[in-house]
Parts: sequence; structure tokens; C-alpha cells
Amino acid sequence: MAASSALAVSRPGAVLGRAGGGLARGIALGYLSLIVLVPLAALIWSSRAQGLGTFWDEVAKAEAASALKLTLVAALLVAAFNAVTGTAIAWVLVRDSFRGKGIVNAVIDLPFALPTIVAGLVLLQLYGPQSPFGVNLAFQRTGLVLALLFVTLPFVVRAVQPVLLELDREMEEAAESLGARRLAVFRRIVFPNLLPAILSGVALAFARAVGEFGAVVLISGNVPFKTEVSSVYISGQIESDNPAGAAAVSVVLLLISLGVLLLIGVFRHWRTRHDR
Repeated sequence: MAASSALAVSRPGAVLGRAGGGLARGIALGYLSLIVLVPLAALIWSSRAQGLGTFWDEVAKAEAASALKLTLVAALLVAAFNAVTGTAIAWVLVRDSFRGKGIVNAVIDLPFALPTIVAGLVLLQLYGPQSPFGVNLAFQRTGLVLALLFVTLPFVVRAVQPVLLELDREMEEAAESLGARRLAVFRRIVFPNLLPAILSGVALAFARAVGEFGAVVLISGNVPFKTEVSSVYISGQIESDNPAGAAAVSVVLLLISLGVLLLIGVFRHWRTRHDR
């Protein structure tokens, strides 16, 4: 007992550190519960307040099912496209030097800073009926995908960029000195190291596309069974005094997004298990 007391006295910093760590964890969990967990629990409770039968009936409605299908297809297309273009943009920003590189690097983050409704208005002006380019994508699925591409642009770029910056180029140079082509070097050396970051960016882009509202509400036209996505459908159900229907579709979107993020997290954990 005396030895334990002496050890505790001799290491006051460790005791304070443990106490401080516990306080920090408590604050973090409390804040997370207040901001995220409690609202999500309320949403789930609201969706099943009238019973599971009502929940499934609301989700299975033809308009709701059509909106969910369009949302998922568009989100998948956008995520796949961003996986390629986002990686290419990150590669150019890290590996190439050109005039105006700083400006391009700053523009990448514009969708983060710009209110999404403003982005939708800009896209409608550029690619709507009054388009200065003579291209009218308003009230079409192509315009919907374009809006989603705009708001999800930074995710893959910003996920891949730091990995490229930290990547050891000596292995690439050694492979090239032994006669390997650049494509083979990228496929066998660079890409495996970038894959976890690419998947993280793709998952975030997918989740953002699934729940996007502001950027698509104007350019899509919200035509049922054609350009109406789930977020706009949910808004319409709230305006129609059908909170159960809005909550039911919201829970489906929540589960889909959470499932994708968890799957990507599991894959990343498995892929990087040897690095720990």
C-alpha cells in the first residue's frame, strides 16, 4: 500500500493525465450524443411511431421508391466518376507544377464554402434555359448528376492528396530505372497505397450525394418519377403534412449511407492492418 501511494505521488502527471483523458472522452461523447445520436434516435423513433407496417408502406410507395432508386443510381455514378477524376486532379496538384496551381488548389474547396442553394442557382444560370453556352440541362437527370458532381468534387481530391504527398517516390524511381513503364508503376506501386484514401473519399462523396438538397432542388425541377431525388421527396412530404413518410425515407437513406461508410471503414482497416 505504501509503495502504491509512493508511486502515485511520484507520478502525479500520469494520474492527472488519466483524469484529463476521462474528462475529454466524456465531453466528446456528450457532444456527439447531443449533436448526432439524439437527433438520429428521434428520427428513427418518428419513422416507426405508427408501426413498422406504416414504415414499409411509406417506403414502398411508387414515388418514394422511384426517388430512392434515382438517388442511389446518381450517387453511385457520381462516386465512381469522382474516384477517377478526383485521383487525377490530386495527382496533377501534387506531381505537376504549372502557373496558377495555387488558384486551382483553392478552387477545389469552393463547393465546401459555397452555400449549396447558391451552387444550384449558378448551375441553373449556366446550364438552364438561359444558358450562355446554349446547353439546357435543367429538369433533366444529366443536370442532376452535374449538380452532384459539383458538390462532391473535393472529397476524393482532399483524401488522396495528402497520401500522395507522403508517398515515397524512391520505389517508383527504382521501378522505372529497372525498365517498368509508368502505367505499371502506378498500377503496382502507387495505386495500392492510394486505394484506402480513394475509397474514403468515394464513401464521403456517395454519402454527400445521397443527402444533397440545395444544389439539386432548382436544376432538377423535382419532376416525380423523372428528376425527383429522395431529399426533395422528403421535403415535399413534410410540406404535405406527412412526417411519417418523410422520416421513413430519411431512415432508409441514413442506413444506406451508414452501411457504405462502415463497409469502407472495414475494408480500410483490413487493407492497412500490416501498417499498424
